Amino acid sequence: MANEFILTQKEIENRIFTIRDIQVMVDYHLAELYQVETKRLNEQVKRNNKRFPKHYMFQLTQKEWEDLQSQIATTEKNNNLQSQIATAKRRSLPYVFTEQGVAMLASVLNSDIAIKVSIQIIDTFIELRKLLNTNLGLLQRMDGLERKQIETDHKFEQVFK
Repeated sequence: MANEFILTQKEIENRIFTIRDIQVMVDYHLAELYQVETKRLNEQVKRNNKRFPKHYMFQLTQKEWEDLQSQIATTEKNNNLQSQIATAKRRSLPYVFTEQGVAMLASVLNSDIAIKVSIQIIDTFIELRKLLNTNLGLLQRMDGLERKQIETDHKFEQVFK
């Protein structure tokens, strides 16, 4: 295949952000990965709006968009990513898609690239979730050790008194 499009997990991770305590991807990043215009991606979503409930995608508020722009700029600067940030060109606030929204996008875009990229993105979401769960377990264990240390310190303090 001459036009094989493979993304690294890191390239996808750099485009996943946490907004409203949910991991999401921005419409224009997805459009870039799916090799379609952002306008076309959003048109397909609007045509198939029943497939995209609020927990699959939502539009950012102005404050969220401003906060996200600085996150994106920092990420891109640190990772030397080329971006099509359309901050000044946008007429409306961007939409963001959850993992389920990304899966649904593949079905409405219905192209080989959309299917392949969606699989890669969903695999990355799964890996990130595994990583978070592993880290959560470690944090809980450390918290338990810290509590035991405090109890021990308190007992030593009582003995010395």
